[in-house]
Amino acid sequence: MSVESPPVVSTADGAPDTTATPWRRNRRLTVVLGLVLLAVLAVVPLFVDPFGTNTVSRMLVFALFAMSLDLLVGLTGLPSLGHAAWFGIGAYTAGLVAIHWSAEGLVTVLAAAVAGAVAAAATGWLAVRSGGVFFLMLTLAIGELVHQLAQSLSSVTGGSNGLFGIPSIRIAGTPLTLAGYVYWFVLAVVLLGALALWLVASSPFGGVLRGIRDNEARMRSLGYSPFRYKYAAFAIAGGFAGLAGGLFAGLVRIVNPSDTGFTTSALLLLAVVLGGAGTLWGPALGAALVVLVRDTFGPTLDGHGPLLLGLVFIAAVYVLPRGFAGLAGLRRRRTPRSPA
Repeated sequence: MSVESPPVVSTADGAPDTTATPWRRNRRLTVVLGLVLLAVLAVVPLFVDPFGTNTVSRMLVFALFAMSLDLLVGLTGLPSLGHAAWFGIGAYTAGLVAIHWSAEGLVTVLAAAVAGAVAAAATGWLAVRSGGVFFLMLTLAIGELVHQLAQSLSSVTGGSNGLFGIPSIRIAGTPLTLAGYVYWFVLAVVLLGALALWLVASSPFGGVLRGIRDNEARMRSLGYSPFRYKYAAFAIAGGFAGLAGGLFAGLVRIVNPSDTGFTTSALLLLAVVLGGAGTLWGPALGAALVVLVRDTFGPTLDGHGPLLLGLVFIAAVYVLPRGFAGLAGLRRRRTPRSPA
């Protein structure tokens, strides 16, 4: 997939116009920051204790989870309160496959992704026919139905006790018992998943989704079928949510019905709002912040972790109404543009 370079702008005397360089500088800066972030993530287990490494692993899993929801919320304009259903289905699938068949990491996460996509496709044909508040309530109902099934089918899911006894992730038959090895496996899968989501968002398919989000009636008049595109986006988002769930099951080695419920979906939607919908990387940062506040600071506040998370959300709404992605947008607006 190639990106065309902007045309060279010259002044009247033929000299190159230096005002055209900010575009290149911004692009180079983005690449450099991305490489620095990747390098920092790669060496985390070398400098962080096992508990901190596991915390960063959970941040990565929920970052992929949030990006999958952003495909619906930010790109397609379909806010969902039941997205945790596909995450939970993927987690239960990965756990059951690891217990009863194979604990190979690639096998479990691929099975989880397929299960999430199939479950989303099975319900999406009905859900995407609605929109707005109706879609929100319908996805909430689907999520609660999956949550109740996870509690009721105790012979399969373990009921309220959860599905426990999930074996360690294996690579080529070797169990990954150290937190650092598990972290590197999670990092590799999350990076591949994030790349795939970026390719989807940057493709003509992603452009059509943005058009449907902005003006569905006009896209229909141009000959597009909004239902088919929204249905495909719903299934794809479910697949990536299932992939994140499979990673989560291998990481924590237990799955609870709460992982499929409203609370998880609401936290995820909060992460998308905090990060900035429609950017993919913004919701990933929002998810990292939510996990950090919930899992690191929350336990030290005598049960007041949700209160701290609520205060963070309120502060972010007032200070960053467009989320973390709004900071990048503000910087672009302050950067002088090259003349047309």
